Order: sequence, then structure tokens, then C-alpha cells
Amino acid sequence: MNNFVEELKWRGMLHDIMPGTEDLLNREAVTAYVGFDPTADSLHIGHLCSVMILRHFQRCGHKPMALIGGATGMIGDPSGKSAERNLLTEETLKHNIEGMKAQLSKFLNFESDAPNRAELVNNYDWMKNFTFLDFAREIGKHITVNYMMAKDSVKKRLNGEARDGLSFTEFTYQLLQGYDFLYLNQTKGCKLQMGGSDQWGNITTGTELIRRTNGGEAYALTCPLITKADGGKFGKTESGNIWLNPEYTSPYKFYQFWLNVSDADAERYIKIFTELSREEIEAIVAEQAKDPGMRPLQKRLAKEVTCMVHSQEAYDAAVEASQILFSKNAAEQLHKIDEATLLDLFEGVDMFKISKSDLDGSVKLVDLLTERATVFPSKGELRKLAQQNGLSVNKEKVADINEAATDTLLLAGKYILVQKGKKQYYLIIAE
Repeated sequence: MNNFVEELKWRGMLHDIMPGTEDLLNREAVTAYVGFDPTADSLHIGHLCSVMILRHFQRCGHKPMALIGGATGMIGDPSGKSAERNLLTEETLKHNIEGMKAQLSKFLNFESDAPNRAELVNNYDWMKNFTFLDFAREIGKHITVNYMMAKDSVKKRLNGEARDGLSFTEFTYQLLQGYDFLYLNQTKGCKLQMGGSDQWGNITTGTELIRRTNGGEAYALTCPLITKADGGKFGKTESGNIWLNPEYTSPYKFYQFWLNVSDADAERYIKIFTELSREEIEAIVAEQAKDPGMRPLQKRLAKEVTCMVHSQEAYDAAVEASQILFSKNAAEQLHKIDEATLLDLFEGVDMFKISKSDLDGSVKLVDLLTERATVFPSKGELRKLAQQNGLSVNKEKVADINEAATDTLLLAGKYILVQKGKKQYYLIIAE
């Protein structure tokens, strides 16, 4: 077995660790879990550090468990939040859990016959028949309110940092999470809970509950919350989260996110979000130092993560799409890419709408681009640009502005790309 804690240390993935944890991991194959809130039907890259910890854990010979908080997701965790979250219905939770399991199976081996195969559990399964009175009597008596109030996540909400304070529902969250650890400790022999550093208080409530109820062995380990070198929030863009689901964040956009991180961030992220060895990473860092302009760190990071989350094919398509505007075969390639990638590629460009009936062959291109879609304010300006060889439609130079506009121009069945000069792009949408 590889040394799991050493692996996390050199990768910059270790924040807090309870005394005795490393000895336990070096002594035996350990079962550990990380909890995930099912607030959406997809994970986003903010979850990736925890997912990678489970992946390294399994690679080092231990047994990883992913706990989906079907029950706790109905309540909401106060850690790091300034307001209470919306509660989810049972139907929504079920849908979200299915989506998350499909994604986790790309990182963890749930199917093998090995004793350390990954397992997915849902705390709703053991909480659904637990009555409030039974929970209060059997679990609540072991943890004092004083102990719960001392946690940072609770103190911050009570000290007026949140306008609405802390509801009783949220206050019970750490006790419910603590019970998850106790239940898995008793039924699955789980001795370790891992998570982000903001979960330390909740995790140690679990270790305390185990110690006070059955005196069992229980340990805690957390990873740092990932930030950007400039202090900004990792994984957030102007359009929101970077999701693992290709329907929410296209593989092209996902690839571009990693490709565009700063040099300092790329050096940290490649250790955290890939399985590359220390030697491989050091070689790429040295290559980057020699010629930063070639950005080998960003390119390799983007490749590894995109292949892992999506596929080699999705990565190849994303690379091809990112080079499309400079390619000699751009016109041909544009007709191959899907709608989501096309829209991401030209995000922010001016758009015009026309009717599909404008493409029945009765309208000339010059009229389409001046009257139906006002890409050009006048036919004279369009004619002049075309004569100077500066007008392109779908990356092909326009030789005859009087040719008929037909639906053969459509990309992904509904778009026409117009280019003025070298850098000005416009999208026409035919509906």
C-alpha cells in the first residue's frame, strides 16, 4: 500500500489530520467516507478535491465510501453559509443522487471484486424510519449543547454574521452528520471521515459521538478549500459554477477553464486534480520555467482533467474547437461541432434572429445581412468589405454577395456565423 498521507502532503491536499490517523492508515486497510450534498444532479469542480482524495485513497489500497446526504440534504449545512438553503423534495433528491452516482463512478471503482471496491451510501436509508423522539433519546443525550455551540460554523451564525441567525433545523445538522459517522462505524467498520476544511467541526462531532457511545476508533482528515492565487473563489466564472455534467458546462468550456488558469494556479492544481506522479509534474514545471509562453502546465492539466471527467474524445473535440478559428479547415470543422460548443465558442458575440423561411432561396445574401439581420447598417458597407476580401460566412470568404441564401448555410441546424475583418464575429439564429 502506498502511504496515503504522504501522497496528500506533497500534493498540497492535507489541511487537518487527527492524531493517530496516519498510524492507523499505515497499519491496516481502512474504510473512510466523504459526504456530498445532493443539492444538484451534478457535481461541480468545487467537489473535485474531495473526489480526488477518495480516488487516491482507493489507489493506496483503502476502501472509499461516498455518502450522499439524502436526509441531511433535506435540512442544510450551516458551514460556510450565511443563509438557510431551500429544502429539497424526495423526488428531486432521488434524481440528484442518480446523477451524482454516475459521475462518481468515473473516479472510483464500484464494480471490482476487490475488498476495497468503492461503495455509495445514502443517509436517507437509515434516517427515514428514525423518529425524532428516538433520535433525541439515543443520540442527542451524548452531545451537549455547549459542545455544539463551540463549533465555528455555529458561532459565526450566532454572532450576527448572518442576518437571520441559525434555525433549529440547521443547528441539528452536525448531530445528524455525527450520527452518519457512528452508523457507518457500527455497520461498515468505517473509522475515518474526510472532507473539506470547513467540515472539521461536523466531522469531529462524529468522532466524539463514536467515542462517547461505543468507544470505537474514529479519526478525521480534511483537505484545504481550494482558492485561486489572487484569493478569488475557485471554480466560479461569470456564468456560475463549472459543472461535471456536459449539459451544464460543455466539455469545450470545461477544457477552456483549466487551460486559462494562471501559472501559479496551474502548478498547484496539477498536483490536486490529476494522478500524475511527482516526477512527471516536476518535469512539466521545469519545462514551464524554460518557456512559460508555451504553457505546458495548463495544457497538460486541461488534458488530464477533461479526459478524466469526460473522455479522450471530448478532450480531442475541445482542442479542435479551440483551434477552429485559426485552422485552415475551419469552414469544414464548423459544420461538425455541436450546438453547445458553437455557442460557447462565440459566447458574448452579437446575435441576430431571422426566420427559417428567409433561407428558402428567395433572399440574396446581401439582403439577408442588411435587412433581415442588420449585421451591416448598409449594403454599401457590406459590398465594400466583400470587395476587400474582408467578409466571411461560416469562415468562407464571400465572393458573390448576390447569391441566394439557403439552409445549407446553417451550422448545427440553426446558426450562421458572419465575420467582418479578422476579429468581429456575429451569429445569426434561424428560428
